[in-house]
Amino acid sequence: MIGIEGIPMIEEGDDLVSIILNAAHESEVELLEGDILCIAQKIISKSEGMLRDLASINPSREATKLAENTKKDPRMVQLILDESSEILRSKENVIIARHKLGIVGAHAGIDQSNIDHRDGEKALLLPKDPDLSAKKIRAELQRKSGVAEIGVVVTDSHNRPWRMGTIGVAIGSSGVKVLDDRVGGADIFDRKLNATLINNADAVANAATLVMGETIEQIPVVIVRGLNPEKMLTNDPGENGTLINRPLDQDMFR
Repeated sequence: MIGIEGIPMIEEGDDLVSIILNAAHESEVELLEGDILCIAQKIISKSEGMLRDLASINPSREATKLAENTKKDPRMVQLILDESSEILRSKENVIIARHKLGIVGAHAGIDQSNIDHRDGEKALLLPKDPDLSAKKIRAELQRKSGVAEIGVVVTDSHNRPWRMGTIGVAIGSSGVKVLDDRVGGADIFDRKLNATLINNADAVANAATLVMGETIEQIPVVIVRGLNPEKMLTNDPGENGTLINRPLDQDMFR
């Protein structure tokens, strides 16, 4: 795992691919065939203009009531409602929502950390389509670097039920075999596997997050190198982050 340092604070409209390749070059790191680039959602959201000024948000009656119950800023609650298809649970300072993308997590993935608030409070939303973002970034990386066999994973930090602390997960991808279905195969004792579904994308994202850090490290891009490309990479456009979200009819906790 190779962290790319020297990436500046990203603004709306920035050419992420050029910035990433320039920073990699300055760090004497070049892309190689078989590499997977893990890119923090935050810099993609910033470049795509997903930063919102809270002063421009007018909370609804629903948002105001939920804000009173959770002791949260009504403007933030309104953004959570706008970005969500369903509010699953809430208590003081916590709202668990199903994002429109199908991702379940705290506050619909909306974040206020590592954002400049000097001219007023802001909030950063998830990219509108993380898979499309990954696809575009991968295509540009291939074009500008000349390296064809690469993958891109968009990472974010999530909590999990019954487990303490955050981990890195994939919310979008391109060129990566997201799920490795081993059902029907056999273990080392030739016992049939009935439920083994390996999440390659989340595993890569979580490993990369150890290098990225989640506070002040300022390493939003990590190259994961040395994995078997035949196992991990693909050109199938149907292999993307939407495959990770468990279908609602399989949700045992509703």
